[in-house]
Amino acid sequence: MAMHGASAGRGACREAWSAAVPVPALVPLHMAGVRRLLSLLLPLAWARPAGCGDPPDGGWLVGTVPEEERCTVERADASLTYSLFLQRFAFSRPVILRGVTDNSAFRALCTREKLLAAFGAHLVRLSTANTYSYRKDTLYFFGDNNFTEWGPLFQQYVPPAFRIPGTSPAYSFGIAGSGSGVPFHWHGPGYSEVIFGRKRWFLYPPDKTPHFHPNETTLAWLYHTYPALPLAERPLECTLRPGEVLYFPDRWWHATLNLDTSVFISTFLG
Repeated sequence: MAMHGASAGRGACREAWSAAVPVPALVPLHMAGVRRLLSLLLPLAWARPAGCGDPPDGGWLVGTVPEEERCTVERADASLTYSLFLQRFAFSRPVILRGVTDNSAFRALCTREKLLAAFGAHLVRLSTANTYSYRKDTLYFFGDNNFTEWGPLFQQYVPPAFRIPGTSPAYSFGIAGSGSGVPFHWHGPGYSEVIFGRKRWFLYPPDKTPHFHPNETTLAWLYHTYPALPLAERPLECTLRPGEVLYFPDRWWHATLNLDTSVFISTFLG
């Protein structure tokens, strides 16, 4: 977990901080330890100065990782039909959806202040999550937790309506600090929605294994490997902003980089 002091120049109502521990996810893995959520986030807690209203960006730190404006992932809006989704994207390529759901109620519950107030005293189980990384430096909050306690939060989330035949959804919720991310890996199809912050995605089709070292962070890969890639070998990529949902098909390689402290939720279709 990384912590940073107060940020000047953004007003008295914003305190700069970041956390390298995404919290939580609802997929069971081997457990690495038990902590109270309050102990993870309280040292980073935002204190509201007198006279300040709700903090900008949900009270989460706006990062300094540079953003690449280029986006090579196709976008679609609410006019996309289910039949067209199945025909064009479900089994063949990623797509970014916008305006397909309204998660304003869920977003209101995901401010730093609201999450600390509702879940700060809860026990969480921490685990590593990346199959392809051998040094386990980033911890995640995974299943084997009390779903009843977290139910009121997840019940407010509205997942994308498009389903892949023969699959059922499972949620994964996280908070990740600026500069953190998950190196390249693959699994089944799913969606990922940004609630607060910005998250950059890099994607390759199943038949094109990316050049990466399993112990190298996505940020290191971006600085060391990405610039030397020929254009033909570069991934599909785009930066997701709040309210945008990325769909990725089965077995597509992907890596993520959180440009800001990001709050996000994924829907895995297993």
